[in-house]
Amino acid sequence: MIKYIIDNNLIHEEYVKYYTNASFIVSPDFSFNDGLFSGFNQETGKYNKATWTTMKDEAGIPVRDYTLQDPQCVYQMLKKHYERYSLDVVSSVTGVSKEDLLTVYKAYGATGAPDKAGTECYALGWTHHTVGSQNIRCMSIIQLLLGNMGIAGGGINALRGEPNVQGSTDHAILYNILPGYLKMPTPSLQTLAEYNEKYTTKSSDPMSANWYQNYPKYSVSFLKAVFGETATPEDEFGYSWLPKMEDGKAYSIMHLFDVMLTGKVEGFVCWAANCAVSTPNSNKVRNALQKLKWMVNVNIFDNETASFWKGPGVNPANVDTECFLLPGCPTIEKQGSQANSGRLIQWAYQAANPPGDALSDGDIMMRIMDEIRALYAKEGGASPEPILNLKWDYRDAQGKFDAVKCARQIAGHYTKDVIIEDAVKGTKEVNLKGENVPGFPKLMADGSTSSGNWLCAGTFDQKGVNLMQRRGKDDPTGLGLYLNWAYAWPMNRRVIYNRASCDLNGKPYNPKRKLLEWVGDKWVGDVADGGWPPMANKEKGKYPFIMKADGVGSVFGPGMVEGPFSEHYEPMEGPLEKHPLSSRRTNPAVTIFKSEFDKFANADAKFPYVCTTYSATEHWCTGFTRWQPWLLEAMPEAYIEISEKLAGELGLKNGERVKVSSVRGSTTCVAMVTKRMTPFKVEGKTVHEVGMPFNYGWLWPEGTKDDATNLLTPSVGCPNTFCPEFKAFMVNITKA
Repeated sequence: MIKYIIDNNLIHEEYVKYYTNASFIVSPDFSFNDGLFSGFNQETGKYNKATWTTMKDEAGIPVRDYTLQDPQCVYQMLKKHYERYSLDVVSSVTGVSKEDLLTVYKAYGATGAPDKAGTECYALGWTHHTVGSQNIRCMSIIQLLLGNMGIAGGGINALRGEPNVQGSTDHAILYNILPGYLKMPTPSLQTLAEYNEKYTTKSSDPMSANWYQNYPKYSVSFLKAVFGETATPEDEFGYSWLPKMEDGKAYSIMHLFDVMLTGKVEGFVCWAANCAVSTPNSNKVRNALQKLKWMVNVNIFDNETASFWKGPGVNPANVDTECFLLPGCPTIEKQGSQANSGRLIQWAYQAANPPGDALSDGDIMMRIMDEIRALYAKEGGASPEPILNLKWDYRDAQGKFDAVKCARQIAGHYTKDVIIEDAVKGTKEVNLKGENVPGFPKLMADGSTSSGNWLCAGTFDQKGVNLMQRRGKDDPTGLGLYLNWAYAWPMNRRVIYNRASCDLNGKPYNPKRKLLEWVGDKWVGDVADGGWPPMANKEKGKYPFIMKADGVGSVFGPGMVEGPFSEHYEPMEGPLEKHPLSSRRTNPAVTIFKSEFDKFANADAKFPYVCTTYSATEHWCTGFTRWQPWLLEAMPEAYIEISEKLAGELGLKNGERVKVSSVRGSTTCVAMVTKRMTPFKVEGKTVHEVGMPFNYGWLWPEGTKDDATNLLTPSVGCPNTFCPEFKAFMVNITKA
């Protein structure tokens, strides 16, 4: 698609020239050859990115060619990189007809016109791959070429698998970030000053807003929220009390179980998850759980993880792991915020009380931490400061977890009286201790503000009103912004980088869908992504991509671990023996684990069929809904979806039971013969794809002979995020 857009000159030219790094000049030492970019180390499997740079002048400002003609500019390098991806090649590799490919290319390529908009909505089908991040990266390049970032109806939009995945990520469910996407500290950064220095970006370009120059304001405000009054300048606001992630190590769920398998992990808290079913290579996971001394599972119902010790092939007498199942409660039995894919934070109300001994996550965590703090206070310990200095006062008058009180702490407040004087305007702004901070631009690096997540600063106004509870339905723009409905981080902005929707003079590229416009001396419409004038104002104007140090969208993206341009690689397991375009078949930066359970079978005649996984509408994730008789009646058991042609070749009928095997394990299920699946013609070879939902396991329904689909999947994933490759692996199918 990138090649088609460039070859047919469908780019949004002004946007590409001025709002992206397409005009930047790439280092002459950068190269790409036979599937590898410059700097690859074959022994370590990692890249040295020294050549993945763009040139700067004596003042440190990027050198640009606004004509886009310089052979070393990003645009020409991009064009050269994708020359190999002809229609014939892509059709042969993907098995999609040239006619269908062209239909998509033409339709989407047309959105590069100023009066058009195109959005790209992705879900796990794009991310569950060893090239998952590069799939999204590739689509980001397309959106930048077409001018579809920062406009109404544009962007790269994740369709989350659960209603609060965005919120959980915002608040650091991932191992490598702190709330608000702050970086996780490492031992090499021994002081707060070193930490802030590393992650505070710098720019010499006067037109770059370089918003991350404010990083210390957010990191210090976070520390104040975590440790409260004990966080002072003298103790670096408690920076030394934060846990540190070892330099160069990853802590994904795949890494966790790989280490657990060696017996180096004594205890494991599995919160609202069913890892024995949801995690790839489930035999490895279940064996790793047997090496623990104890495990706590917080969940709504019993599940395969909580009861792994009595699962198929396991003798409970041989398992020393002590297991605890704590009864939690679902969304409707507690209150709190939920953030959707559009960053819209909405307050959810409690509709019913949890039954029996069930408690909310907040109440469970409060009780556990209360006991831990009491033990540290009584007995001491090797490192008591992080525990005893923790700000921990999130209970209501009845002694229960108070979600509103916690949300206020996340939003932020002034920790002392702050008076800001403007000598030019002759004004004085008085902010009293305890008042809510109205937004992240007001956060400070000296400890006078506290905010558990800088992106959420402003969710409570200065009168204490919870703006996440708003339900205003007025929308004067007609674009579906609804600025008075709940609160969108940051600053209630509905479209980030929205100044890119206007030309250099601040006039909307599409006046009929006016997201923002510079009128007089201010922006009108959505909450502007910074109040600076348009770029035509050379003295005060700023580039639109304010979170990047260079201020522009990255067509050339050196932040990725496997290359600054997206490149096609085959999955770890696939039907092809070699890469159709180079001698490098798979992603060169991928991590390969070495346990006895980590096996691969590529282009193996024993496993001739491509398998992919997905979810059944009737069941939630790993299937705690299998306890519900009406849902179980609708979708009672595990199945594999196969084409009519493959069923004919295997002599299978709809509803017959089959055994599905990979090199890592096997399970049984029902054959569902369907018209949805059709064979592909890939590199002249007929390839059959089959599909299995991952919602099933051995525990329920009672008496089932089936087990988890993830017994089949490999422990391998994207080297940027370590999202597993659930969507492509090889299996065999036989009658059960």
